[in-house]
Amino acid sequence: MLDPKLLRSNLTGVAAELARRGFTLDVAAFAALEDRRKAVQIEADRLRAERNANAKAVGHAKSKGRDASAELAIGESLGAQLKGVEQRLEAIQAEVSRLQLDLPNILHPSVPEGRDETANVEVRRWGTPIEFAFTPKDHVALGARLGMDFDAAGQISGARFVVLTGGLARLHRALAQFMLNLHVDNGYREAYVPYLVHGEALIGTGQLPKFAQDLFAVSGDPGFFLIPTAEVPLTNLVRDRILAAEELPLKFASHSPCFRSEAGAAGKDTRGMIRQHQFDKVELVHIVRPQDSYAALEELTGHAESVLKALELPYRVLSLCAGDTGFASAKTYDLEVWLPSQQRYREISSCSNCEAFQARRLQARWRNPDTAKPELVHTLNGSGVAVGRALVAVLENYQQENGSIVVPPVLVPFMGGVSLLK
Repeated sequence: MLDPKLLRSNLTGVAAELARRGFTLDVAAFAALEDRRKAVQIEADRLRAERNANAKAVGHAKSKGRDASAELAIGESLGAQLKGVEQRLEAIQAEVSRLQLDLPNILHPSVPEGRDETANVEVRRWGTPIEFAFTPKDHVALGARLGMDFDAAGQISGARFVVLTGGLARLHRALAQFMLNLHVDNGYREAYVPYLVHGEALIGTGQLPKFAQDLFAVSGDPGFFLIPTAEVPLTNLVRDRILAAEELPLKFASHSPCFRSEAGAAGKDTRGMIRQHQFDKVELVHIVRPQDSYAALEELTGHAESVLKALELPYRVLSLCAGDTGFASAKTYDLEVWLPSQQRYREISSCSNCEAFQARRLQARWRNPDTAKPELVHTLNGSGVAVGRALVAVLENYQQENGSIVVPPVLVPFMGGVSLLK
């Protein structure tokens, strides 16, 4: 959520910043609503002051032994008027809050201009794509002989699901375990989190109300949602808290399934494991002092990169342009891994600095020792990395002409010494 004070003091400036994303803020409508709120607030303050003055008059009359029935009648009338005005104010404030929840974050000045992914800027590359002496197969063709079954998943759950068995299931598990161990070594605190959360948790991280169509809701009372990413429960760990300065930074790593309806991805990546309703991910979350958040973004991105380096998978890092940066993010780096079958790089991780956007929704704060006052923290999140897409990249980059798969050396200890899937 954007700072309400900024919206009130510089609405046109905010509109200009959001226009970088291609987002149009109706300045006139927002200003008119704010004028209504101010007018009703002033009326409420006036009535409250009159009621307080009248209460003193009642007390004074009674202390002098006089009849205070007239003052009491006025007090009742003022109380009824105030109740009605406060109800109007509450309704207007709820409308203001709904509008504010729909506003994306303001971008960092370093974010490149552009409307879509074609304007993203490559920052660096690592590794050289392998030149095969044969035509490389895609992960679907490779996996069909190794325990990757989309037909069985389709019978059980429908499209965009997969069943993995045998060596592939073990390789999938090995990838997640390897990533967690690596990140714990990098200073992260491992966390096991709920896979079902209340709507308030999703409002806090920015998925609701904007992206309700992308979520899987679970009926019942109370209502739950399946998590789209472990970012949601991890970031909510600091909800409504005031952290001591010495507690920061907090760094969490969690392996979890993720559930997404992919409502806006109809017809995209329908083949294979690239875009699924259920997938696993190792998520990284940082909670930091505001002045440290951009250094933390570089560190977080480097930790995600360390996974791909250890797996010896060629990749590149992109700085996302204004129009391609996520709703809650002020700046995002995407990591894209090389897929031989497609002869191009595909996203495997996004690392974002949300600055105070999520913290304001969550009321997540720290006590600044310089001011002794609570101030909003900055929150960051990143995939470290998506397990299914890492599996796809390993299958394709480590394939042999006979269809067998060499297990990356760093994963062999997690595979019980198995170094080849065949």
